Amino acid sequence: MTVSEDYEAQIAEIREQEARLQFERFTHADAYELGSLLVRLGTDRGLGITIDITKGDQQVFHVSLAGTTADNDDWVARKTRTVRRYNASSFLVGRLHKLEGKDFNEASGLPLSLYAAHGGCFPIVIREAGLIGTVTVSGLAQADDHALVVEALEIFLGE
Repeated sequence: MTVSEDYEAQIAEIREQEARLQFERFTHADAYELGSLLVRLGTDRGLGITIDITKGDQQVFHVSLAGTTADNDDWVARKTRTVRRYNASSFLVGRLHKLEGKDFNEASGLPLSLYAAHGGCFPIVIREAGLIGTVTVSGLAQADDHALVVEALEIFLGE
């Protein structure tokens, strides 16, 4: 498989995940439950991760497990801005740019200090309504951050 084919396969998989992992509703209680699930997964696996969930402009859940630093909070903020701007997961945005052989920040003109197209932030989408928030993990390799968020969403949504 060529690098291009690998990116194409990843893009197709992420798009499928985004189409499938949507909500009928999303409340503050749901944010707490989803965030707590991610905390349990991270704690059980000994992962040094930061978990963040937003609803609209409000941060409704945030936990940093042992082994994280304030740098993880910065990554969360930059990935979240990317999802909100592109209405797609941060991993998808990054993979689309890689497929084209472009650096995300150079191609978009968006500053690295504010935007990051690295895996780990996933859109919270209400079916038939659209993006209403984000769920983010920071602390692992970007593909692993993304995979952990997807795993938690699958469990939470009963997939």
